[in-house]
Amino acid sequence: MHVIQLHHISVNYAGRDVFSDFTWAVDNQAKVGLVGPNGAGKSSLLKVLAGEVTPTRGTITSLRGISVGYLPQEVRLPEGTLYEAACAPSPDLGEIVRALEGIEAKLSQPSVYNDADALAEALEKQAALLERYERIDPGRQASRVRELLAKLGIGQDEFDLPTHALSGGQTKLAALARLAAWSPDVLLLDEPDNHLDLSAKAALEGFLRDYRGGVLLVSHDRYLLDAVVTQIAELESGALTLYVGDYSNYTVEREVKRIRQQQAYTAQQKVIQRIEAAIKEWEEKAKADLSERHARQAASRRKMLARMEERGEMIDAVRERQLMALQLAGGRGSTKALEVVDLAMAFDENLLFVGLNLLVKHGERVGLIGRNGAGKSVLFKLILGEMQPVSGVIKVGSSTRIGYYAQQHETLTEYGDRTPVELVRSLQPIGEGAAVNRLLKFAFTYEQTSQPIGAFSGGERSRLQLLMLVLQQPNLLLLDEPTNNLDIASSEVLETALEDFEGAILAISHDRYFLDRIVDRIVELDDGALVEYVGGYSDYVGQKAARIEARLQAERLEAERRARAKPKKRG
Repeated sequence: MHVIQLHHISVNYAGRDVFSDFTWAVDNQAKVGLVGPNGAGKSSLLKVLAGEVTPTRGTITSLRGISVGYLPQEVRLPEGTLYEAACAPSPDLGEIVRALEGIEAKLSQPSVYNDADALAEALEKQAALLERYERIDPGRQASRVRELLAKLGIGQDEFDLPTHALSGGQTKLAALARLAAWSPDVLLLDEPDNHLDLSAKAALEGFLRDYRGGVLLVSHDRYLLDAVVTQIAELESGALTLYVGDYSNYTVEREVKRIRQQQAYTAQQKVIQRIEAAIKEWEEKAKADLSERHARQAASRRKMLARMEERGEMIDAVRERQLMALQLAGGRGSTKALEVVDLAMAFDENLLFVGLNLLVKHGERVGLIGRNGAGKSVLFKLILGEMQPVSGVIKVGSSTRIGYYAQQHETLTEYGDRTPVELVRSLQPIGEGAAVNRLLKFAFTYEQTSQPIGAFSGGERSRLQLLMLVLQQPNLLLLDEPTNNLDIASSEVLETALEDFEGAILAISHDRYFLDRIVDRIVELDDGALVEYVGGYSDYVGQKAARIEARLQAERLEAERRARAKPKKRG
Protein backbone atom coordinates (compact mmCIF):
# COMPACT_ATOMS: atom_id res chain seq x y z
CA MET A 1 0.00 0.00 0.00
CA HIS A 2 1.32 3.44 -0.95
CA VAL A 3 1.55 5.48 2.27
CA ILE A 4 3.65 8.48 1.16
CA GLN A 5 3.37 10.13 -2.25
CA LEU A 6 5.64 12.75 -3.78
CA HIS A 7 3.96 14.83 -6.50
CA HIS A 8 6.23 16.71 -8.94
CA ILE A 9 8.59 17.86 -6.20
CA SER A 10 11.82 19.77 -6.72
CA VAL A 11 14.67 20.41 -4.26
CA ASN A 12 17.16 23.20 -4.83
CA TYR A 13 20.45 23.86 -3.03
CA ALA A 14 22.42 27.05 -3.67
CA GLY A 15 20.63 27.67 -6.95
CA ARG A 16 21.12 24.10 -8.25
CA ASP A 17 18.25 21.64 -8.65
CA VAL A 18 19.19 18.39 -6.88
CA PHE A 19 16.12 16.86 -8.51
CA SER A 20 13.09 18.42 -10.18
CA ASP A 21 9.53 17.47 -11.19
CA PHE A 22 9.98 14.29 -9.20
CA THR A 23 7.06 11.89 -8.57
CA TRP A 24 7.22 8.71 -6.48
CA ALA A 25 5.14 6.60 -4.07
CA VAL A 26 6.54 4.80 -1.00
CA ASP A 27 5.05 1.46 0.02
CA ASN A 28 4.71 0.44 3.68
CA GLN A 29 5.85 -3.15 3.01
CA ALA A 30 8.56 -2.75 0.37
CA LYS A 31 12.28 -3.12 1.03
CA VAL A 32 13.86 -0.58 -1.34
CA GLY A 33 17.52 0.15 -1.97
CA LEU A 34 18.13 3.77 -3.04
CA VAL A 35 21.33 3.96 -5.11
CA GLY A 36 23.08 6.54 -7.26
CA PRO A 37 26.31 8.51 -7.56
CA ASN A 38 27.66 10.73 -4.76
CA GLY A 39 25.81 14.04 -4.93
CA ALA A 40 22.76 12.67 -6.77
CA GLY A 41 20.47 13.70 -3.89
CA LYS A 42 19.83 10.39 -2.07
CA SER A 43 20.24 11.89 1.41
CA SER A 44 18.16 14.92 0.37
CA LEU A 45 15.35 12.62 -0.76
CA LEU A 46 15.33 10.84 2.62
CA LYS A 47 15.21 14.22 4.39
CA VAL A 48 12.24 15.26 2.24
CA LEU A 49 10.39 12.05 3.17
CA ALA A 50 11.30 12.56 6.85
CA GLY A 51 9.99 16.14 6.77
CA GLU A 52 13.40 17.68 7.46
CA VAL A 53 13.66 19.37 4.04
CA THR A 54 10.79 21.23 2.37
CA PRO A 55 10.65 20.91 -1.42
CA THR A 56 10.98 24.14 -3.38
CA ARG A 57 8.11 22.95 -5.60
CA GLY A 58 5.53 20.16 -5.51
CA THR A 59 3.55 18.47 -2.73
CA ILE A 60 3.87 15.50 -0.36
CA THR A 61 0.84 13.54 0.86
CA SER A 62 0.72 10.67 3.34
CA LEU A 63 -1.98 8.51 4.84
CA ARG A 64 -3.33 9.63 8.19
CA GLY A 65 -1.49 8.10 11.15
CA ILE A 66 1.51 6.90 9.12
CA SER A 67 4.72 7.12 11.13
CA VAL A 68 8.20 7.49 9.65
CA GLY A 69 11.52 6.73 11.38
CA TYR A 70 14.64 8.43 10.01
CA LEU A 71 18.26 7.41 10.69
CA PRO A 72 20.66 10.06 9.31
CA GLN A 73 24.13 9.29 8.01
CA GLU A 74 25.77 11.03 10.99
CA VAL A 75 24.18 9.97 14.30
CA ARG A 76 24.49 11.83 17.60
CA LEU A 77 23.27 10.24 20.83
CA PRO A 78 22.44 12.16 24.03
CA GLU A 79 24.78 11.93 27.01
CA GLY A 80 24.26 8.82 29.10
CA THR A 81 24.70 5.09 28.53
CA LEU A 82 24.11 3.13 25.33
CA TYR A 83 21.01 1.50 26.84
CA GLU A 84 19.56 4.82 28.08
CA ALA A 85 20.03 6.35 24.62
CA ALA A 86 18.31 3.37 22.98
CA CYS A 87 15.38 3.66 25.42
CA ALA A 88 14.71 7.36 24.68
CA PRO A 89 10.95 7.85 24.13
CA SER A 90 9.56 8.62 20.70
CA PRO A 91 9.20 12.36 20.00
CA ASP A 92 5.68 11.51 18.77
CA LEU A 93 4.67 10.17 22.18
CA GLY A 94 4.18 13.54 23.88
CA GLU A 95 2.21 14.83 20.90
CA ILE A 96 -0.07 11.74 20.94
CA VAL A 97 -0.67 11.99 24.71
CA ARG A 98 -1.55 15.70 24.45
CA ALA A 99 -3.88 15.01 21.51
CA LEU A 100 -5.62 12.19 23.44
CA GLU A 101 -6.10 14.47 26.47
CA GLY A 102 -7.60 17.12 24.18
CA ILE A 103 -10.09 14.64 22.68
CA GLU A 104 -11.07 13.32 26.13
CA ALA A 105 -11.82 16.89 27.16
CA LYS A 106 -13.92 17.35 24.01
CA LEU A 107 -15.89 14.15 24.64
CA SER A 108 -17.05 15.54 27.97
CA GLN A 109 -18.56 18.63 26.30
CA PRO A 110 -22.34 18.59 25.59
CA SER A 111 -21.74 20.26 22.21
CA VAL A 112 -19.83 17.11 21.20
CA TYR A 113 -21.64 14.18 22.89
CA ASN A 114 -25.05 15.61 21.91
CA ASP A 115 -23.97 15.99 18.25
CA ALA A 116 -23.78 12.64 16.45
CA ASP A 117 -21.45 13.90 13.69
CA ALA A 118 -19.07 15.69 16.09
CA LEU A 119 -19.04 12.66 18.40
CA ALA A 120 -18.28 10.25 15.54
CA GLU A 121 -15.43 12.50 14.29
CA ALA A 122 -13.91 12.76 17.79
CA LEU A 123 -14.15 9.00 18.37
CA GLU A 124 -12.53 8.31 14.98
CA LYS A 125 -9.59 10.60 15.84
CA GLN A 126 -9.31 8.99 19.27
CA ALA A 127 -9.20 5.48 17.76
CA ALA A 128 -6.43 6.51 15.33
CA LEU A 129 -4.38 8.08 18.15
CA LEU A 130 -4.86 5.05 20.39
CA GLU A 131 -3.63 2.83 17.57
CA ARG A 132 -0.48 4.98 17.25
CA TYR A 133 -0.02 4.92 21.06
CA GLU A 134 -0.35 1.12 21.18
CA ARG A 135 2.16 0.77 18.36
CA ILE A 136 4.76 2.76 20.33
CA ASP A 137 3.65 1.03 23.57
CA PRO A 138 5.93 2.87 26.04
CA GLY A 139 5.22 0.21 28.68
CA ARG A 140 6.98 -2.42 26.57
CA GLN A 141 9.73 -0.17 25.20
CA ALA A 142 12.46 -1.30 27.60
CA SER A 143 11.94 -5.00 26.84
CA ARG A 144 11.61 -4.28 23.12
CA VAL A 145 14.89 -2.32 23.14
CA ARG A 146 16.66 -5.25 24.82
CA GLU A 147 15.32 -7.63 22.16
CA LEU A 148 16.36 -5.29 19.35
CA LEU A 149 19.85 -4.70 20.74
CA ALA A 150 20.35 -8.46 21.03
CA LYS A 151 19.16 -8.93 17.42
CA LEU A 152 21.63 -6.27 16.28
CA GLY A 153 24.52 -7.97 18.06
CA ILE A 154 24.86 -5.59 21.05
CA GLY A 155 25.59 -7.65 24.18
CA GLN A 156 24.38 -6.77 27.67
CA ASP A 157 27.99 -6.08 28.69
CA GLU A 158 27.85 -3.04 26.34
CA PHE A 159 24.62 -1.55 27.75
CA ASP A 160 26.40 0.63 30.33
CA LEU A 161 29.02 2.04 27.95
CA PRO A 162 28.90 5.88 27.92
CA THR A 163 27.63 7.24 24.61
CA HIS A 164 30.66 9.51 24.17
CA ALA A 165 32.94 6.43 24.18
CA LEU A 166 30.97 4.36 21.65
CA SER A 167 32.44 3.35 18.31
CA GLY A 168 30.74 4.55 15.13
CA GLY A 169 29.18 1.11 14.69
CA GLN A 170 27.83 0.94 18.25
CA THR A 171 26.35 4.43 17.87
CA LYS A 172 24.55 3.45 14.65
CA LEU A 173 23.14 0.24 16.15
CA ALA A 174 21.94 1.93 19.35
CA ALA A 175 20.18 4.63 17.28
CA LEU A 176 18.61 1.99 15.02
CA ALA A 177 17.32 0.01 18.02
CA ARG A 178 15.81 3.20 19.47
CA LEU A 179 14.15 3.97 16.14
CA ALA A 180 12.78 0.45 15.62
CA ALA A 181 11.40 0.34 19.18
CA TRP A 182 9.03 3.15 18.18
CA SER A 183 7.66 0.81 15.45
CA PRO A 184 7.41 3.29 12.56
CA ASP A 185 5.54 2.16 9.46
CA VAL A 186 8.51 3.12 7.28
CA LEU A 187 12.21 3.19 8.15
CA LEU A 188 14.38 5.68 6.23
CA LEU A 189 18.00 4.61 6.70
CA ASP A 190 20.98 6.60 5.38
CA GLU A 191 24.09 4.38 5.28
CA PRO A 192 23.16 2.34 8.41
CA ASP A 193 26.00 -0.11 7.68
CA ASN A 194 28.80 2.48 7.83
CA HIS A 195 31.38 1.67 10.55
CA LEU A 196 29.90 -1.80 11.19
CA ASP A 197 32.11 -4.87 11.35
CA LEU A 198 31.18 -8.08 9.52
CA SER A 199 29.21 -9.69 12.37
CA ALA A 200 27.26 -6.45 12.94
CA LYS A 201 26.48 -6.24 9.21
CA ALA A 202 25.13 -9.79 9.26
CA ALA A 203 22.93 -8.89 12.26
CA LEU A 204 21.71 -5.74 10.48
CA GLU A 205 20.74 -7.79 7.41
CA GLY A 206 18.64 -10.20 9.48
CA PHE A 207 16.96 -7.34 11.32
CA LEU A 208 16.03 -5.46 8.12
CA ARG A 209 14.75 -8.59 6.37
CA ASP A 210 12.45 -9.33 9.33
CA TYR A 211 11.25 -5.74 9.89
CA ARG A 212 7.45 -5.72 9.62
CA GLY A 213 7.22 -2.29 7.95
CA GLY A 214 8.71 -0.67 4.88
CA VAL A 215 12.42 0.07 4.57
CA LEU A 216 14.02 2.67 2.29
CA LEU A 217 17.75 2.08 2.49
CA VAL A 218 20.62 4.20 1.14
CA SER A 219 23.72 2.02 1.05
CA HIS A 220 26.85 1.43 -1.00
CA ASP A 221 27.18 -2.11 0.42
CA ARG A 222 26.28 -4.34 -2.53
CA TYR A 223 26.16 -7.46 -0.33
CA LEU A 224 23.64 -5.81 2.03
CA LEU A 225 21.48 -4.68 -0.90
CA ASP A 226 21.47 -8.23 -2.30
CA ALA A 227 20.53 -9.68 1.10
CA VAL A 228 17.72 -7.27 2.01
CA VAL A 229 16.02 -5.35 -0.78
CA THR A 230 13.35 -6.45 -3.25
CA GLN A 231 13.47 -3.28 -5.32
CA ILE A 232 16.19 -0.85 -6.42
CA ALA A 233 15.46 2.86 -6.96
CA GLU A 234 18.25 4.51 -8.94
CA LEU A 235 18.53 8.28 -8.54
CA GLU A 236 20.70 9.89 -11.22
CA SER A 237 20.63 13.22 -13.05
CA GLY A 238 17.50 14.25 -11.14
CA ALA A 239 15.45 11.25 -12.30
CA LEU A 240 14.36 8.09 -10.49
CA THR A 241 14.27 4.70 -12.23
CA LEU A 242 12.80 1.62 -10.51
CA TYR A 243 14.04 -1.97 -10.93
CA VAL A 244 12.42 -5.07 -9.44
CA GLY A 245 14.75 -7.38 -7.52
CA ASP A 246 18.01 -7.10 -5.60
CA TYR A 247 21.23 -5.27 -6.51
CA SER A 248 22.65 -8.05 -8.69
CA ASN A 249 19.43 -8.19 -10.70
CA TYR A 250 19.50 -4.39 -11.02
CA THR A 251 23.01 -4.39 -12.53
CA VAL A 252 21.92 -6.87 -15.21
CA GLU A 253 18.60 -5.13 -15.93
CA ARG A 254 20.24 -1.71 -16.07
CA GLU A 255 22.85 -2.87 -18.57
CA VAL A 256 20.20 -4.56 -20.75
CA LYS A 257 18.10 -1.39 -20.65
CA ARG A 258 21.08 0.78 -21.62
CA ILE A 259 21.98 -1.52 -24.54
CA ARG A 260 18.39 -1.44 -25.81
CA GLN A 261 18.22 2.33 -25.42
CA GLN A 262 21.44 2.78 -27.38
CA GLN A 263 20.21 0.42 -30.11
CA ALA A 264 16.89 2.28 -30.32
CA TYR A 265 18.73 5.64 -30.40
CA THR A 266 21.02 4.43 -33.22
CA ALA A 267 18.07 3.11 -35.23
CA GLN A 268 16.08 6.33 -34.74
CA GLN A 269 19.07 8.48 -35.73
CA LYS A 270 19.36 6.54 -39.00
CA VAL A 271 15.67 7.25 -39.73
CA ILE A 272 16.11 10.93 -38.84
CA GLN A 273 19.18 11.18 -41.07
CA ARG A 274 17.20 9.69 -44.00
CA ILE A 275 14.33 12.14 -43.38
CA GLU A 276 16.72 15.10 -43.14
CA ALA A 277 18.48 13.98 -46.36
CA ALA A 278 15.08 13.80 -48.10
CA ILE A 279 14.14 17.26 -46.76
CA LYS A 280 17.40 18.68 -48.10
CA GLU A 281 16.83 17.04 -51.50
CA TRP A 282 13.24 18.34 -51.77
CA GLU A 283 14.27 21.85 -50.69
CA GLU A 284 17.02 21.89 -53.37
CA LYS A 285 14.52 20.69 -56.01
CA ALA A 286 12.00 23.31 -54.88
CA LYS A 287 14.63 26.03 -55.32
CA ALA A 288 15.73 24.67 -58.69
CA ASP A 289 12.34 24.37 -60.37
CA LEU A 290 10.17 26.36 -57.94
CA SER A 291 8.10 23.22 -57.33
CA GLU A 292 5.36 23.78 -54.78
CA ARG A 293 4.97 20.01 -54.35
CA HIS A 294 8.62 19.56 -53.27
CA ALA A 295 8.36 22.51 -50.89
CA ARG A 296 5.21 20.99 -49.29
CA GLN A 297 6.93 17.62 -48.91
CA ALA A 298 9.95 19.24 -47.18
CA ALA A 299 7.70 21.30 -44.86
CA SER A 300 5.62 18.21 -44.02
CA ARG A 301 8.70 16.22 -42.99
CA ARG A 302 10.01 19.12 -40.90
CA LYS A 303 6.67 19.29 -39.06
CA MET A 304 6.84 15.53 -38.47
CA LEU A 305 10.28 15.85 -36.81
CA ALA A 306 9.04 18.80 -34.71
CA ARG A 307 5.99 16.80 -33.53
CA MET A 308 8.24 13.88 -32.54
CA GLU A 309 10.25 16.27 -30.35
CA GLU A 310 7.13 17.89 -28.85
CA ARG A 311 5.64 14.49 -27.95
CA GLY A 312 8.90 13.36 -26.31
CA GLU A 313 9.45 10.63 -28.88
CA MET A 314 13.12 11.48 -29.41
CA ILE A 315 15.30 8.79 -27.84
CA ASP A 316 18.34 10.04 -25.91
CA ALA A 317 21.76 8.54 -26.40
CA VAL A 318 23.10 6.63 -23.40
CA ARG A 319 25.27 8.99 -21.41
CA GLU A 320 28.17 7.48 -19.53
CA ARG A 321 28.87 8.89 -16.08
CA GLN A 322 32.23 10.52 -15.60
CA LEU A 323 34.26 8.18 -13.40
CA MET A 324 37.79 8.19 -12.06
CA ALA A 325 40.51 7.38 -14.56
CA LEU A 326 42.25 5.27 -11.92
CA GLN A 327 45.39 3.32 -12.77
CA LEU A 328 47.78 2.20 -10.03
CA ALA A 329 51.22 1.36 -11.42
CA GLY A 330 53.68 0.76 -8.61
CA GLY A 331 56.11 -1.60 -10.38
CA ARG A 332 58.30 -4.32 -8.89
CA GLY A 333 59.10 -4.45 -5.21
CA SER A 334 60.87 -6.73 -2.75
CA THR A 335 59.85 -10.42 -2.79
CA LYS A 336 58.87 -10.01 0.87
CA ALA A 337 56.92 -6.75 0.75
CA LEU A 338 56.08 -6.85 4.47
CA GLU A 339 56.84 -9.17 7.37
CA VAL A 340 55.49 -8.92 10.93
CA VAL A 341 57.25 -11.11 13.51
CA ASP A 342 56.01 -11.79 17.07
CA LEU A 343 54.35 -8.36 17.34
CA ALA A 344 52.75 -7.27 20.62
CA MET A 345 50.85 -4.06 21.37
CA ALA A 346 49.23 -2.72 24.53
CA PHE A 347 47.77 0.53 25.82
CA ASP A 348 48.63 0.94 29.51
CA GLU A 349 47.51 -2.34 31.10
CA ASN A 350 45.25 -3.35 28.21
CA LEU A 351 46.89 -5.90 25.90
CA LEU A 352 45.58 -5.50 22.35
CA PHE A 353 47.42 -8.38 20.69
CA VAL A 354 50.51 -10.51 21.18
CA GLY A 355 52.61 -12.81 19.00
CA LEU A 356 51.25 -11.56 15.67
CA ASN A 357 53.00 -13.00 12.61
CA LEU A 358 52.20 -12.02 9.04
CA LEU A 359 54.04 -12.26 5.72
CA VAL A 360 52.82 -10.39 2.63
CA LYS A 361 54.72 -11.24 -0.54
CA HIS A 362 54.99 -9.11 -3.68
CA GLY A 363 51.82 -9.46 -5.78
CA GLU A 364 49.67 -10.87 -2.94
CA ARG A 365 46.29 -9.43 -2.01
CA VAL A 366 45.47 -9.91 1.67
CA GLY A 367 42.25 -8.89 3.42
CA LEU A 368 42.52 -7.97 7.13
CA ILE A 369 39.23 -8.33 9.02
CA GLY A 370 38.09 -8.42 12.65
CA ARG A 371 35.52 -6.87 14.95
CA ASN A 372 35.58 -3.13 15.65
CA GLY A 373 38.27 -2.37 18.22
CA ALA A 374 40.29 -5.54 17.53
CA GLY A 375 43.33 -3.46 16.55
CA LYS A 376 43.37 -3.51 12.73
CA SER A 377 43.98 0.22 12.28
CA VAL A 378 46.54 0.11 15.09
CA LEU A 379 48.44 -2.57 13.20
CA PHE A 380 48.55 -0.25 10.17
CA LYS A 381 49.89 2.59 12.33
CA LEU A 382 52.61 0.28 13.65
CA ILE A 383 53.60 -0.70 10.08
CA LEU A 384 53.71 2.99 9.13
CA GLY A 385 55.88 3.82 12.17
CA GLU A 386 53.27 6.15 13.65
CA MET A 387 53.20 3.95 16.80
CA GLN A 388 55.82 1.77 18.45
CA PRO A 389 55.05 -1.84 19.47
CA VAL A 390 55.65 -3.25 22.94
CA SER A 391 57.73 -5.98 21.33
CA GLY A 392 58.30 -7.69 18.00
CA VAL A 393 59.68 -6.67 14.62
CA ILE A 394 58.16 -5.15 11.47
CA LYS A 395 60.24 -5.66 8.34
CA VAL A 396 59.45 -3.63 5.22
CA GLY A 397 61.19 -4.80 2.02
CA SER A 398 64.18 -2.71 0.91
CA SER A 399 62.52 -1.72 -2.38
CA THR A 400 59.00 -1.50 -0.94
CA ARG A 401 57.25 1.86 -1.27
CA ILE A 402 54.16 2.07 0.95
CA GLY A 403 51.00 3.90 -0.11
CA TYR A 404 48.48 4.44 2.69
CA TYR A 405 44.75 5.07 2.31
CA ALA A 406 43.29 6.26 5.66
CA GLN A 407 39.72 5.44 6.69
CA GLN A 408 39.13 8.91 8.19
CA HIS A 409 41.15 10.68 5.45
CA GLU A 410 43.94 11.59 7.87
CA THR A 411 46.41 11.75 4.96
CA LEU A 412 44.59 14.93 3.87
CA THR A 413 44.67 16.68 7.26
CA GLU A 414 47.70 18.86 6.47
CA TYR A 415 46.03 19.98 3.21
CA GLY A 416 42.76 21.16 4.82
CA ASP A 417 43.08 24.84 3.83
CA ARG A 418 44.84 24.11 0.54
CA THR A 419 43.29 23.33 -2.82
CA PRO A 420 43.41 20.06 -4.78
CA VAL A 421 45.68 21.76 -7.34
CA GLU A 422 48.16 22.61 -4.56
CA LEU A 423 48.00 19.03 -3.28
CA VAL A 424 48.76 17.57 -6.72
CA ARG A 425 51.65 19.98 -7.33
CA SER A 426 53.15 19.21 -3.91
CA LEU A 427 53.37 15.52 -4.92
CA GLN A 428 54.40 15.97 -8.54
CA PRO A 429 56.33 18.91 -10.07
CA ILE A 430 53.85 19.82 -12.83
CA GLY A 431 52.19 23.02 -14.01
CA GLU A 432 48.81 24.25 -12.81
CA GLY A 433 47.06 23.28 -16.06
CA ALA A 434 48.43 19.72 -15.89
CA ALA A 435 47.33 19.47 -12.22
CA VAL A 436 43.80 20.63 -13.11
CA ASN A 437 43.70 18.05 -15.92
CA ARG A 438 44.68 15.30 -13.45
CA LEU A 439 41.81 16.31 -11.17
CA LEU A 440 39.26 16.49 -13.98
CA LYS A 441 40.13 12.86 -14.82
CA PHE A 442 39.17 11.97 -11.23
CA ALA A 443 35.62 13.31 -11.71
CA PHE A 444 36.22 16.70 -10.04
CA THR A 445 34.67 19.79 -11.61
CA TYR A 446 36.82 22.70 -12.72
CA GLU A 447 35.39 24.81 -9.85
CA GLN A 448 36.32 22.17 -7.26
CA THR A 449 39.99 22.22 -8.25
CA SER A 450 40.40 25.64 -6.60
CA GLN A 451 38.19 25.07 -3.53
CA PRO A 452 39.63 24.23 -0.07
CA ILE A 453 39.92 20.47 0.55
CA GLY A 454 38.50 20.92 4.06
CA ALA A 455 35.07 21.65 2.53
CA PHE A 456 34.97 18.43 0.47
CA SER A 457 32.55 15.54 1.09
CA GLY A 458 33.66 12.07 2.19
CA GLY A 459 33.40 10.69 -1.35
CA GLU A 460 35.41 13.59 -2.79
CA ARG A 461 38.14 13.13 -0.17
CA SER A 462 38.24 9.43 -0.98
CA ARG A 463 38.90 10.22 -4.64
CA LEU A 464 41.64 12.68 -3.63
CA GLN A 465 43.34 10.00 -1.52
CA LEU A 466 43.26 7.62 -4.47
CA LEU A 467 44.78 10.29 -6.71
CA MET A 468 47.56 10.69 -4.10
CA LEU A 469 48.28 6.97 -4.39
CA VAL A 470 48.51 7.28 -8.18
CA LEU A 471 51.03 10.12 -7.86
CA GLN A 472 53.10 8.36 -5.15
CA GLN A 473 53.41 5.13 -7.20
CA PRO A 474 53.68 2.72 -4.24
CA ASN A 475 54.18 -1.03 -4.67
CA LEU A 476 52.60 -1.94 -1.30
CA LEU A 477 49.13 -0.58 -0.64
CA LEU A 478 47.80 -0.33 2.92
CA LEU A 479 44.09 0.34 2.45
CA ASP A 480 41.87 1.07 5.45
CA GLU A 481 38.21 0.73 4.41
CA PRO A 482 38.81 2.14 0.90
CA THR A 483 35.20 1.75 -0.32
CA ASN A 484 33.48 3.32 2.71
CA ASN A 485 32.69 6.72 1.17
CA LEU A 486 32.70 5.80 -2.51
CA ASP A 487 29.52 5.29 -4.48
CA ILE A 488 29.08 1.85 -6.03
CA ALA A 489 30.33 2.82 -9.50
CA SER A 490 33.50 4.35 -8.01
CA SER A 491 34.05 1.24 -5.84
CA GLU A 492 33.93 -0.89 -8.98
CA VAL A 493 36.48 1.40 -10.71
CA LEU A 494 38.77 0.99 -7.69
CA GLU A 495 38.37 -2.79 -7.73
CA THR A 496 39.24 -2.97 -11.41
CA ALA A 497 42.37 -0.86 -10.80
CA LEU A 498 43.42 -3.08 -7.89
CA GLU A 499 42.97 -6.22 -10.02
CA ASP A 500 45.48 -4.72 -12.49
CA PHE A 501 47.87 -3.49 -9.76
CA GLU A 502 51.26 -5.23 -9.91
CA GLY A 503 52.29 -4.74 -6.28
CA ALA A 504 51.10 -6.12 -2.92
CA ILE A 505 47.89 -5.16 -1.10
CA LEU A 506 46.96 -5.37 2.58
CA ALA A 507 43.39 -4.11 2.94
CA ILE A 508 41.18 -3.62 5.99
CA SER A 509 37.62 -3.93 4.75
CA HIS A 510 34.12 -4.88 5.83
CA ASP A 511 32.94 -4.65 2.22
CA ARG A 512 32.15 -8.27 1.40
CA TYR A 513 31.88 -7.71 -2.37
CA PHE A 514 35.29 -6.03 -2.29
CA LEU A 515 36.83 -8.91 -0.34
CA ASP A 516 35.34 -11.52 -2.67
CA ARG A 517 36.60 -9.75 -5.77
CA ILE A 518 40.07 -8.59 -4.67
CA VAL A 519 41.79 -10.73 -2.03
CA ASP A 520 43.50 -14.15 -2.33
CA ARG A 521 43.40 -14.77 1.43
CA ILE A 522 41.91 -13.31 4.57
CA VAL A 523 43.57 -12.90 7.95
CA GLU A 524 41.21 -12.31 10.85
CA LEU A 525 42.42 -10.46 13.93
CA ASP A 526 40.47 -12.29 16.61
CA ASP A 527 41.10 -12.32 20.35
CA GLY A 528 44.57 -10.85 19.92
CA ALA A 529 45.73 -13.36 17.31
CA LEU A 530 45.73 -13.66 13.51
CA VAL A 531 43.87 -16.59 11.91
CA GLU A 532 44.32 -17.22 8.18
CA TYR A 533 41.71 -18.33 5.62
CA VAL A 534 42.41 -19.01 1.93
CA GLY A 535 40.24 -17.15 -0.61
CA GLY A 536 37.75 -14.26 -0.38
CA TYR A 537 34.87 -13.50 1.97
CA SER A 538 32.60 -16.35 0.82
CA ASP A 539 35.46 -18.83 1.30
CA TYR A 540 36.14 -17.35 4.75
CA VAL A 541 32.51 -17.86 5.83
CA GLY A 542 32.56 -21.53 4.81
CA GLN A 543 35.99 -22.27 6.30
CA LYS A 544 35.20 -20.52 9.60
CA ALA A 545 31.92 -22.41 9.98
CA ALA A 546 33.78 -25.70 9.32
CA ARG A 547 36.45 -24.83 11.91
CA ILE A 548 33.84 -23.97 14.53
CA GLU A 549 31.96 -27.20 13.83
CA ALA A 550 35.22 -29.21 14.05
CA ARG A 551 36.08 -27.57 17.38
CA LEU A 552 32.62 -28.26 18.81
CA GLN A 553 32.82 -31.85 17.61
CA ALA A 554 36.23 -32.26 19.28
CA GLU A 555 34.82 -30.79 22.52
CA ARG A 556 31.85 -33.21 22.40
CA LEU A 557 34.15 -36.19 21.84
CA GLU A 558 36.42 -35.06 24.67
CA ALA A 559 33.43 -34.68 27.00
CA GLU A 560 32.23 -38.19 26.07
CA ARG A 561 35.73 -39.62 26.63
CA ARG A 562 35.95 -38.04 30.07
CA ALA A 563 32.49 -39.31 30.95
CA ARG A 564 33.51 -42.86 29.97
CA ALA A 565 36.80 -42.59 31.86
CA LYS A 566 35.15 -41.33 35.04
CA PRO A 567 35.33 -44.13 37.68
CA LYS A 568 31.96 -45.60 38.62
CA LYS A 569 30.80 -45.32 42.23
CA ARG A 570 30.80 -48.60 44.11
CA GLY A 571 27.53 -49.73 45.53
